[in-house]
Amino acid sequence: MRSGQVFFKNELAGILNQLDNGSFIFQYDKHWLNDSSKPAISLTLPKNKIEFQSSTLFPFFFNLIPEGVNKQLICRKKRIDRDDYFGLMLEVAGGDTIGAVKVIKI
Repeated sequence: MRSGQVFFKNELAGILNQLDNGSFIFQYDKHWLNDSSKPAISLTLPKNKIEFQSSTLFPFFFNLIPEGVNKQLICRKKRIDRDDYFGLMLEVAGGDTIGAVKVIKI
């Protein structure tokens, strides 16, 4: 299993896991979920649900992955399979991302 902590504006919002069978689970942190002032990180991941499951990487997180030449360069430099979307996201989404969400490898 591989995991990443999901931060929204540098505050822990939840955990994203890839299970051994390749499926994904996103779960909000209990403190984030219970704080009514904290927003959902995405319209597709509303706070009213405790756990989200998907057989593929959630589109919201997939959109944090670079495309084209940038993706090729990072995959080559870091020795990441081009089809390992979760591994690539964990490599790049913990740094300077566009938007308020970061994902940091656990």
